[in-house]
Amino acid sequence: MTEALHIVCPHCHTTNRVQQTQLARAPDCGSCHQPLFTGAPLALDATSFGKHVQRSHIPVLVDFWAPWCGPCRQMAPAFAQAARELEPGVRLAKLDTEAHPQAAAPYNIRSIPTMVLFQGGRELARISGALGAADIVRWVQSVRG
Repeated sequence: MTEALHIVCPHCHTTNRVQQTQLARAPDCGSCHQPLFTGAPLALDATSFGKHVQRSHIPVLVDFWAPWCGPCRQMAPAFAQAARELEPGVRLAKLDTEAHPQAAAPYNIRSIPTMVLFQGGRELARISGALGAADIVRWVQSVRG
């Protein structure tokens, strides 16, 4: 018997039940019928941040960033490349700490960019500073074991 996972849609933010064996087969959202995995980082706001971090059964890697941050902008293409490599096993998302400070505040983000890996609503690990795509992938894989 395969395990059903909760996957939050990156488009309408509805929680979907997906069999673990179906993750690699490009599942669509049951509500909006858009792909559940896009191979690109998801831009979160305060509401969608909570839904994805709390409800998703797959790990969620959040890049806490701001538009004025040079290293954040420099890392963006590498983060996007890491999303293509890590999905569907890990959802990559970005939270603009300037636009949504209330969502970032509970996590005491002291410097940006900071990436935090969440699983089941809990913080597993964090790393600060701009990284290349290969380093992001390696770090996530080392944390996940």
